Amino acid sequence: MLTALLILFPLLAGLLVFFVKGNAARNLALGSSIIEFGIALGAFMLFKHNPNAALLNFDHAWVQSLGIHFSVGIDGMALLMILLTTFLVPLIILSSFKNEYSNSNNFYGLILLMQMALVGVFTANDGFLFYVFWELALIPIYFICLLWGGENRGQITFKFFVYTLLGSLFMLVGLIYLYNHTNVDGLKSWNVQDLYAAGRSLTEVQQSAVFWMIFIAFAIKMPIFPFHTWQPDTYVTAPTQGTMLLSGIMLKMGTFGVIKWLLPVVPLGLEKWGGTAIALSVVGIVYASIIAISQKDFKRLIAYSSIAHVGLISAGILSANQQGVQGAIMQMLAHGVNVVGLFFIADILLRHTGTREMDKLGGIRGMNGNFAVLFLIILLGSVALPLTNGFVGEFLLINGVYQYSAVMAAIAGLTVILGAVYMLRAYQKIMLGERNDSNVAFGSLAGTDKLVLGIICVAVVAFGVYPKPLNDIAEVAVRDILMNLK
Repeated sequence: MLTALLILFPLLAGLLVFFVKGNAARNLALGSSIIEFGIALGAFMLFKHNPNAALLNFDHAWVQSLGIHFSVGIDGMALLMILLTTFLVPLIILSSFKNEYSNSNNFYGLILLMQMALVGVFTANDGFLFYVFWELALIPIYFICLLWGGENRGQITFKFFVYTLLGSLFMLVGLIYLYNHTNVDGLKSWNVQDLYAAGRSLTEVQQSAVFWMIFIAFAIKMPIFPFHTWQPDTYVTAPTQGTMLLSGIMLKMGTFGVIKWLLPVVPLGLEKWGGTAIALSVVGIVYASIIAISQKDFKRLIAYSSIAHVGLISAGILSANQQGVQGAIMQMLAHGVNVVGLFFIADILLRHTGTREMDKLGGIRGMNGNFAVLFLIILLGSVALPLTNGFVGEFLLINGVYQYSAVMAAIAGLTVILGAVYMLRAYQKIMLGERNDSNVAFGSLAGTDKLVLGIICVAVVAFGVYPKPLNDIAEVAVRDILMNLK
């Protein structure tokens, strides 16, 4: 029942926000998102006490004739993704307080509706329900990008919508194929465990076909090479809060989907084609990192760095070993926090200086030393410095990929070097030296800006120094997933 509440509460709050005007809308949205985080913490405490508690699961027949159930539940991996989502959404809403949006009630209402769909994706234990929530998550972010985005937003958002919708249709075909091979007392079923059994009953050729149908949908969402072309333009054009939702949480739908809805379903397909998918992921790491080095716009640089980070996460998942998948989950958490912080920094730069062009900036450390320190902490988390949150997952990921292939690990490990190159180079251009443009000034940060950056910095350091609470949950969750591969 607690899981159903985590889905129902942001839905009701989002609908209510649509009817509230002015600053009250954003305040209500912020308050609701904080309450949702409190509910998630309650689920965390209950899970720690009793992982099989009845309150963490909800199952009700929806379309009984087709075997469709509204079946949701919280396991270790879902819990971590819920904590990430409910932690970031209040920060995303708070980060918007210095921006003015027309029809702001609609803007904040859509954010809460998206939160509802994201929690649904992470908790669904029914294949059809998973697909419904997957599609529902696309609708709010589409309108957020279309209505409040930047230049050429119509064309760019349409491309994003078509890409993700097309991938979703491939996934739907794959899920229907699995559904038609289920047999539970002579009936068809969408239950995740029944789909696992159906997938494992298929031949290698059939599993290979299902592997690609489902993987393409997840590869577009993450995205990985060569399915990434929608991402940089969409991230740059979307309003900052939309970009945060896309990069911090929504792309985790893809990586989460590979772990829960692909690996255990088609083990023979993974064995045959996993190497190809890993190669694509590793190519994307190097490709995106090299392009990031050449970027002049800081927001676009972060967009390409996100492709590189997700490429390593994807490679770790597809290596299908304990270290690789566990590292992927830890890195999903770290990347979500860090990339939201970096995109917020890009927004602050634009708001204070009128530009994100790094060549036009410089010397900001001398104008605001506090901002320089906060920026540096988040940046160091992104480049996976030891004792920051990014290090734990990246270390496990490279270890996991190495167990699969030393050559792939060596190439994937370039993300450590190349990431340091483009991130430290960006920091140097933006924060150090002298001002390149005498017209550019940087004043003091607003209170809400300091609060958001401060909370993110605390998370970067705290979970870098002491990752055990989250790592223990991830370890057990991965062990349960990998048991289904045997």
